[in-house]
Amino acid sequence: MSSDTVGSDHDTFDVIVIGGGPAGENAAHYAIAGSDRTAALIEHELVGGECSYWACMPSKALLRPAQILGAARHMPGVEEKITAYGVHVADVLARRDAFTHRRDDSSQVLWADAIGIDVLRGHARITGRCAVSVDGDRPRTLRARHAVVLATGTVATVPDAPGLRAALPWTSRDATNLVEIPRRVLLVGGGVVACETATWLRQLGVEELTVVVRGARLLPRVEPFAAAAVTDMFGRHGIDVRFRTEIRNVARDDTRDTGIGRIHGGPATVDLDDGSTVEVDEIVVAAGRRPATEGLGLGAVGLEAGAATSVDDHLNVTGADGTWLYAVGDVAGRAALTHMGKYQARVCGDVIAARAEGRDLDHPRYRATADHDQVPQVIFTEPEIASVGHTAASARAAGIDVEVLEVDLAVAGSALARDDFTGHAALVVDRATDTLAGATFAGTEVAELVHAATVALVGKVPLDTLWHAVPAYPTVSEVWLRLLETRRP
Repeated sequence: MSSDTVGSDHDTFDVIVIGGGPAGENAAHYAIAGSDRTAALIEHELVGGECSYWACMPSKALLRPAQILGAARHMPGVEEKITAYGVHVADVLARRDAFTHRRDDSSQVLWADAIGIDVLRGHARITGRCAVSVDGDRPRTLRARHAVVLATGTVATVPDAPGLRAALPWTSRDATNLVEIPRRVLLVGGGVVACETATWLRQLGVEELTVVVRGARLLPRVEPFAAAAVTDMFGRHGIDVRFRTEIRNVARDDTRDTGIGRIHGGPATVDLDDGSTVEVDEIVVAAGRRPATEGLGLGAVGLEAGAATSVDDHLNVTGADGTWLYAVGDVAGRAALTHMGKYQARVCGDVIAARAEGRDLDHPRYRATADHDQVPQVIFTEPEIASVGHTAASARAAGIDVEVLEVDLAVAGSALARDDFTGHAALVVDRATDTLAGATFAGTEVAELVHAATVALVGKVPLDTLWHAVPAYPTVSEVWLRLLETRRP
């Protein structure tokens, strides 16, 4: 029994999780699995969270059809059968809606109920140690015997440029759940969300797409060759990318809140600080996100109200008294990726369970370590970018003496995959240990290459040992052999 336990009544649970996205679901599940412990999952929107309805699932459903069409168009014997110029938009949107269940979370609620998690609707607020109030249809005050877990995620930010917020621009939620295809779009941002959004907007029929990037390049945290490949492809698709550019002013007539994914009024006139003016039918803002902690009551337990949280490797919130308060997922401030949030949640749930049962935490499974510098990610642009760990630049900035191995993705497996297969790969090798510090693959459908690199990095496999991990022929994984061959004397 944890030292942070409290008394019991009908509104007392062993674990209270605030936020019903993938991270919250996993934290609750792991904390009570195989026991008689109880868990409450508090969600004011949809159980399943941002990923299920407004991010990962709908975005990938929008991107995949055009990828398949592109592959077919570059395969002799198949390309002759393709007559349509682009995808059938209505069918693509219908398939997306099937994956998001048209934003109906009833199946997620049934899953939670089946494994013993109570779903409570409403906004949650921490009112004290192990105490949470819920302001839903039935206001109530809850107590946690063992833990409260914050899994509230992040929300999109809209820059405070004159006229921009008043113009009701789209955020990522509108872009992933679009119902109408604007003919002309201004997209603000150059990160992952912005680049993926630009990819599917163009594929779905946006005719004029201007991307405004405050910095000097797209995707500043990836290897330069990978960002350059996406930039080049944008150019080939007629996407106008403006670097070192910001919005100076926005004017829009007949602005209306027409609903998610619908054009929010009449045309907008956007003045940019490069001296140009762009007239568009919709503005899409993908310029960053902030932790969803506003109104969460952090001040009641000595933390800064509305601020970001930080956590230790047990996922306990630093600055909180005791070990009862945890944070997982984007709100934890470590790695804003769904799979990393779920990873943190699994660790967090196991830690809560171990403490509840009086077990010690002297085991690797009770520490989140992968989200420091072993984070895998796939960016589903054209071309795809799959990476894990450090880039060469970030490794050097961390004081690691590195060797970089690079080759083009030109092997038998890639040549057979499709006639236009292109790409480049790089391994960042820690000279001191002769193990991977990072890897990046940029090319045609390279997403499935990254897990092998992740295993090698997490397992600290020496490159001399990787030489004996023979890639099957003919597959794209042959690139591993070509990378290792660059080191032969």
